[in-house]
Amino acid sequence: MTESDLVPVFDGHNDTLLRLYQSKDSDVEKLFIEGKSGGHIDLPRARAGGFAGGMFAIFPPPVEKTRRSAVPSAPSDSEPLPPEVPRADALNSTIAMASILFRLERAGALAICRSASDVRNAMAQGTIAAVFHIEGVEAIDPELSMLDVLHAAGLRSLGIVWSRPNAFGHGVPFRFPSSPDTGPGLTDAGKALVKACNELKIMIDLSHLNEKGFRDVAALSDAPLVATHSNVHAICGHSRNLTDWQLGAIRETGGMVGLNFATGFLREDGRMNADTSLDIMVRHIDSLLQALGEDGVGLGSDFDGAMIPAVIGDVAGLPKLIDALAARGFGRALIEKIAYRNWLAMLERTIG
Repeated sequence: MTESDLVPVFDGHNDTLLRLYQSKDSDVEKLFIEGKSGGHIDLPRARAGGFAGGMFAIFPPPVEKTRRSAVPSAPSDSEPLPPEVPRADALNSTIAMASILFRLERAGALAICRSASDVRNAMAQGTIAAVFHIEGVEAIDPELSMLDVLHAAGLRSLGIVWSRPNAFGHGVPFRFPSSPDTGPGLTDAGKALVKACNELKIMIDLSHLNEKGFRDVAALSDAPLVATHSNVHAICGHSRNLTDWQLGAIRETGGMVGLNFATGFLREDGRMNADTSLDIMVRHIDSLLQALGEDGVGLGSDFDGAMIPAVIGDVAGLPKLIDALAARGFGRALIEKIAYRNWLAMLERTIG
């Protein structure tokens, strides 16, 4: 497949900034631009796979003394929530990863996009379109002063929680099998955050949020409901996946879901196993289409944040998923919606 044949992909979620931050490399711009072994996304492989951009997540990692595997090595129906991250630690790592994003832009590796038109312009110029996203808002104070600062710096999308508690709400633990009904809803600060995001046109990401928190966002938000990187609970009964009523609530608002490539959220057995077929990914997409309609489905890979199917491998393997959809009988117009057009339309409705 030549570069001109590639279907562009705008991706709902990646953790590449975290990987670069944890690399401790003094020249992360070179690491990303020239590409080295390891990880899922760099500039050469992005070009090879048709990766046009996406939500570049800033995830405050656990502090060293509490570090543990983010996802259990085997399915567990009693996995506890990871501990909270102190705000000072989260603030330091958030600022450091934001700095990496700004440095990549200065180096010409990508463009930070503050609107849907910015994304379209970057794509038209062949530049990676990066939307500044935060996954787990531990760096933000309950008074929301830091929210204003981050918004001014370019923040346009956030997930209130990762899979742990914070001052705003509770994430789901990594449990399988489990429903997402695993704890209390949003705190008062969390409810204020939802309203502030609506006012600032910051898209709210429901991935990782528990059921009661999801219901709170649905009741409070005047924006479409979005889960950037989640799958179908009826296929894989993981607490991270979306139940029928959640999918129905998303559809009612004209929202959307990005398919998560993480094998533990795809497979019926809930296992992290790189030997996972494209067929199960297509099955989740089929189910999302039935639940949400053609305008409600995108991709949310979780590149650099999860074990993904070996058949894809990294961002250069995206055309294999596109080819699998075509082989299943998906037409070009629908494939383009799933690959990038639905995300562009959703950004138009949420960040403006």
